[in-house]
Amino acid sequence: MITSIVLIKTSVDQIPEIAEKIAALEGVSEVYSVTGAHDLIAMVRVARHDDLADVIPGRISKIPGVASTETHIAFRTYSQHDLEAAFAIGLEA
Repeated sequence: MITSIVLIKTSVDQIPEIAEKIAALEGVSEVYSVTGAHDLIAMVRVARHDDLADVIPGRISKIPGVASTETHIAFRTYSQHDLEAAFAIGLEA
């Protein structure tokens, strides 16, 4: 599974509507409205790198009101569960 974090700039007056359209796309697992330089963050999870092109420039960028996107591809996931397991190594007695 390939995970990417997509930072999205939108028309500010349409954030909720745009977020709902993005969230409805196949491959998009979550959409967050955020503060800062970007308006939305979408988590995109797909099987292949080629699928990113279908979802991000192919669909997200074409939604009316989406001004720009910036994509970050995740290399590795460090969940709270993984961190707890790592720090617990050697602590069993």
